[in-house]
Amino acid sequence: MSVAYIMSRFPKLTETFILYEIVALEEQGLDVVLYPLWREQTTVIHPEAAPLVERANYTPTLSWDIIKASLHYLGRHPRRYLSAVWTLLRRNWGSLRYFLGALAIIPKSALFARRMTAEGVTHIHAHFASHPAAAAFFIHRLTGIPYSFTAHGSDIHREKRMLPEKVAEADFVVPISSFNREVIMNACGFDDAAAGKMVVIHCGVDSSYFRPQPNHNGRYAEGKTLNLICVGTLHEVKGQSYLLEACRLLYQRDIPFNCRFVGSGPDEAALKKQTAENGLEKKVHFLGRRPRDEVVQLLGEADVLVAPSVPSRDGRREGIPVVLMEAMACGLPVVASRLSGIPELVEDGRSGLLVPPGDPEALADTLARLYHEPETRQDMGQAGRDVILQTFDLHTNAARLAGRFQMRVLV
Repeated sequence: MSVAYIMSRFPKLTETFILYEIVALEEQGLDVVLYPLWREQTTVIHPEAAPLVERANYTPTLSWDIIKASLHYLGRHPRRYLSAVWTLLRRNWGSLRYFLGALAIIPKSALFARRMTAEGVTHIHAHFASHPAAAAFFIHRLTGIPYSFTAHGSDIHREKRMLPEKVAEADFVVPISSFNREVIMNACGFDDAAAGKMVVIHCGVDSSYFRPQPNHNGRYAEGKTLNLICVGTLHEVKGQSYLLEACRLLYQRDIPFNCRFVGSGPDEAALKKQTAENGLEKKVHFLGRRPRDEVVQLLGEADVLVAPSVPSRDGRREGIPVVLMEAMACGLPVVASRLSGIPELVEDGRSGLLVPPGDPEALADTLARLYHEPETRQDMGQAGRDVILQTFDLHTNAARLAGRFQMRVLV
């Protein structure tokens, strides 16, 4: 079968869950064709993304081919085309971001529809319930090709424009957590038909790639400097400013530590300023964006991964950060916020420690505890890897998703 994948941007360094899901599906024999809504402008990509970039269906926002595709459907299926356009515009009215997004994706989605029909695409899968799911909805209306979508985090927590309609016409919906399932069901009024479409499939990581390093037992030596690592976009929703405040408190308590931030983003300047104001330049280091092989190496050098996520002021919220899975697969103990679907991955006190979001004092206390209890770090690291092997393995979960695609074809 041929599955078309729609995502907002590709190749996006931070969205490894899409890249490696596609790789895993192709390893299982599926033909995956890529339809990014926009091309990500970046100089750093994962090596596995390079061949996918070469064959991705990139399109401008407007071109003569796009105009011809719209005229094709307008001429041959005017009611179908105009009804789909009207639904997208009407149901996204009231949100500037979603309405402008609909205006931008409608023309190119018509071209996608023609290409998918010509290529014999049998199913469409969109990552994110926002613009990608809207594009899949529109293409389905024009062609009848069934679609599904994965709902992650801010795409359903920040705004829920048109979410009931997207669910109603989808073949099935993949919330990445039970928490997300409840959010979607609440938006749909706990409709029985919607409930039957919900298939919780966690994102996963390659546990053969992310694995404990040969020297990882050395991190449990008593009294050594506590090496912290925080991986992710430098953005309010990731809560890095609270980790910096916790670092200030650790410094005041004379607890030896180093903290590395991996990633870039809009808050980088503010976080570096906060670091300087707290006199932590020798303790805190910003490493910028790093490809997957370097992230694995950095995780192997760390003692604890910290994911201090918080709800942002504009309504953004994490789903289950994949970096938590990567760290746990490496046998690294994790400290994360008790937020969204994170408790479905991190069992507090067993496979990691959870703290209230936005509470640097609690975060500092938890990190201080792990400094003084190296044996606890070791036990949690092992328990965390066991969780990944049992529930969050990339290939196992990709096989579940592939099974859903194939069930639709068999029906």
